[in-house]
Amino acid sequence: QVQLVESGGGLVQPGGSLRLSCVASGTRISIYAMAWYRQAAGKQRELVATITTAGTTRYADSVKGRFAFSRDNAKNTVYLQMNSLKPEDTAVYYCNKFPTGWPTGDYWGQGTQVTVSS
Repeated sequence: QVQLVESGGGLVQPGGSLRLSCVASGTRISIYAMAWYRQAAGKQRELVATITTAGTTRYADSVKGRFAFSRDNAKNTVYLQMNSLKPEDTAVYYCNKFPTGWPTGDYWGQGTQVTVSS
């Protein structure tokens, strides 16, 4: 069974920064493309950013230039550096495989809440 544990969220003022982490267990993420997703209250989950096994990243237009996705396969961990945060970035953030769906099932972590507010 795959377990994903996200952390690093919190309350930050507009323009601030946060660094999210996601540690995986029960699998080796090095062989998978990974992604960060987010879900704001009352909205559908959306794709924020992806990273290939080679480290190539792509971002949603809404976060391009502000967020940076990285991975440390040795630590089985992915990161999301979020800068210049805006109130519209407020959401629960999740990491997962991209596309979703692990060989043994569909697993999600608890997510980490990011709130951007003055």
